[in-house]
Parts: sequence; C-alpha cells; structure tokens
Amino acid sequence: MKALVWCAPRKVAVEDVPDPAILNRRDAIVRVTSTAICGSDLHLVDGFIPFMKPGDIIGHESMGIVEEVGPDVDRSKVNVGDRVVVPFPIACGNCFFCRRGLWSCCDNTNPKAHMGDELFGQATAGIFGYSHLTGGFAGGQAEFVRVPLADVNCQKMPPDFTDEQLLFLSDIFPTGYMAVEHCNVQPDDTVAVWGCGPVGQFVIRSAFLLGAGRVIAIDDEKKVPERLQMARDGGALTIDMHDEYVYDRLLELTCGIGPDVCIDAVGMEAHGYTMLGSIYDKVKTNLFMETERPHALRQAITCCRKGGTVSIPGVYGGLSDKIPMGALMNKGLTIKTGQTHVHKYVPELLEHIRSGRVDPGFVVTHRLPLSEAPHAYEIFRDKKDGCIKVVLNPAS
Repeated sequence: MKALVWCAPRKVAVEDVPDPAILNRRDAIVRVTSTAICGSDLHLVDGFIPFMKPGDIIGHESMGIVEEVGPDVDRSKVNVGDRVVVPFPIACGNCFFCRRGLWSCCDNTNPKAHMGDELFGQATAGIFGYSHLTGGFAGGQAEFVRVPLADVNCQKMPPDFTDEQLLFLSDIFPTGYMAVEHCNVQPDDTVAVWGCGPVGQFVIRSAFLLGAGRVIAIDDEKKVPERLQMARDGGALTIDMHDEYVYDRLLELTCGIGPDVCIDAVGMEAHGYTMLGSIYDKVKTNLFMETERPHALRQAITCCRKGGTVSIPGVYGGLSDKIPMGALMNKGLTIKTGQTHVHKYVPELLEHIRSGRVDPGFVVTHRLPLSEAPHAYEIFRDKKDGCIKVVLNPAS
C-alpha cells in the first residue's frame, strides 16, 4: 500500500510499504477514506518529538471502512463494512484509567511504556503514528491502518454525513471541546485562546457551545490573516499579536481583570515578539538546552485573571524553561491539561453535529490526494496559500 513515512527531520515521503495485517485477535484493518494533517504532526517533522525512526508511518486523524476483523472482536460493536472514526489515543477500555474515562491515560496500550516511565514518570496510552515514545504504532496517513482492540477504538459512524463532518472526531474537535469543558465555563466568562489553527478554531466553537459569554482569539494577522478571519467568522473577538500588546489589550477588554479562562492551543513551537519569548527560546532549543518554546503558555499564565483557569490542549513533550511559577501560584490559577480522552466525547459531539449546532467541515481549506502529502505538509507548515487544515484522500 501507499503510506506517508517519516524519513528525517523536515523530510517525509509517500512510499510503498507492506499492507497491515491482523496481529492480535481483537485487531481490525480499516481502509482509510479520509485522513488529515494535524498541527502536532509538524512537531514530528520539525524534530521536536524524540524516538522517530525512518520509515515510520505517521498520522493520527483518520476514518474509513472496516475491511477485516480479528476473531475475538465484539461484532456487536464493530464489524466488516462499518464506517468508523479512529480516535488518536489507543485505549483498552478496561484498565483503571479507561474505566474512569481517562482514555488517553490507558495503562495497557503502550508497548514502549518504559520510555514514557523514564520521561514522564508514568507512560500514557499508545498513539497512532506518533513516535516510539507512544508505542511505535503505524499511523493513518495511509491506504490502510491496523486498529488494535477494534471494538474499543473503532467508533462507528452513521452513513448520512460526509467524511469531513466526521473526520475531526478523531482528534481536533474533541481536543478543543475538552480544553473548554475542563474549565467549567460560566455564561459571563471571557475565554481567551492563543493560536487560531485547527484546534484553536474548535476551542472557539466549543466555548460557545458550552455557554461562554465571549471568546477572544489571539494570533498573528500579518502571518496568518486567514486564521483570524476564521476566528471572527466563528464569533470571536480577535487580537493581532503582531501589532497589539496582548497583555494590555486583554486587560482593556476585561476591565482590568483578565480573562476568566486562558487556553494555550499552540504548544511547543510557539513564537513571540519579545526577547524572552522568541530569541531566548530559539537559542535554547537550537543548543538542545530546552525542548520547546512555551511563549504562548507563559503569556496565558500572565494574562489570566486571579483565580482563573489555564487550559493546555497544545502539545508539549519535554522540558520548558522560564515558566512563571510565581504568577501561577500567587494568582491561585488552576491548570488543566492532557491528551484528549477522545472516546469520552465522540457521542456528545456527534449529537452536536447531528443537531446542526456545528459543522466541523468549516475548518478544511485544502483537499489533496495522499500522493501529494509532502506538498501538503509544506504548505501547512509554512502557512502558504491560506492553509489551515488539509484533508488527504488515499483513494484519489
């Protein structure tokens, strides 16, 4: 089959690779009908996530048709011919964490758990196409993908929606939704979101779905005007971090108090316009003295009102420097984080789609065949051609 493989930092290629096969009795093979490039995939390509190997198939946002199931798969939950979305975290459904709805913390699906134990203290769940730190599983930017524990990890979908309405249930819609739900948003709350990429866009829509009074979106109008326009289309006020001082503008918009909820939807490759936020982090990461650039997180902590909540759906994987712990502690902030517990949110979000309260396809700007995936990564990474979200079609 054809698949997109990681070759080296800054290099991916579409290559012929062996077809996946049933390896365990609860596996399924899914023929991928749509798959998307996630912003966190860029962390792999940029070399920020360790333990990648040449030839690894990447991608963790996919859906398709079940072609084959193992003999022990519960056929009442998933069967050959079913249309399914595949959540990016792989869960067992029966461990201490899965039983509590903490699906991305599953104890049983990461065969490389010793790596996570050493880096994080305890390993988290396996993830499709996201390095050997999270299990070394082949990803979904391919014609076919093997799904372990298929009766847990294949989420059956109805036939009366397009792929683009359903595909983002695999990751970015639940990610944006969980980031807001964590914060117990009240009707008079102001939610500020750093980063108007795909996750940030779903944070905006989710904040309104969950009853926020106002959403303020922060990004760079000079570099990515299309993102701020999409944020405005979703009902958000916007701040241009290129021409406005974010802290002052947020205080102005909140009568000097600060936002009730601040959400970092950027993660480890944030950019800033201050000495600390830009040059310092760039030098430190280039010298391997820091593994990420947490400018957005620092700013979110500083801007959040006293007693407020900072939520972090943006991906971090290692060690960050100069986190303002004094502000965090003295202002009494609550921090909410985590890889998304996708399985928990799929039924609820599917109902939002069914009711017409949201159509997730709004975020798609580019549709390309899998064969053009390297080009898709280039325009997505370099923010060319107004690219916000790319959907790849393995069949075209």
